[in-house]
Amino acid sequence: MGVPALILIGLSVGGCSMTYQLNSMFDDKTDASVETTGSIPVAAVDKHLSPSDVDLAFARAAAAEVLTRGTSENSQAWENPATGARGTVTPIASAYTQDGQTCQDFLASYVKDGSAAWMRGEGCRVQQGRWEIRNLKTWVQT
Repeated sequence: MGVPALILIGLSVGGCSMTYQLNSMFDDKTDASVETTGSIPVAAVDKHLSPSDVDLAFARAAAAEVLTRGTSENSQAWENPATGARGTVTPIASAYTQDGQTCQDFLASYVKDGSAAWMRGEGCRVQQGRWEIRNLKTWVQT
């Protein structure tokens, strides 16, 4: 396979992101409240969006799972099919020791009905390597 063929394959595979980049460079009509990736709009951040207890249970389960893996470079998606709420959980910073237990902070996104919010939490490893999510609260950036 020659160099021209490799370039052609590279351009065809990277077409979506390249199209987005070119469109964003030449598009004069920008709306600061909606960011677009390709043709799929990103949910608007809603500081007053509050997850239900059931949605929080799904986010907590995803947080415990991602913390069990033990690396801050992974994220874990979650979704509640009953409500349509979804998001991801991502460990942040490094693990630390608190009251003799290994703990780690994480951020979780919460997306529902076209709006999004952020939550911040803390999990600590308790017995037999199981992680307990101690805090999970809506996070308002200041």
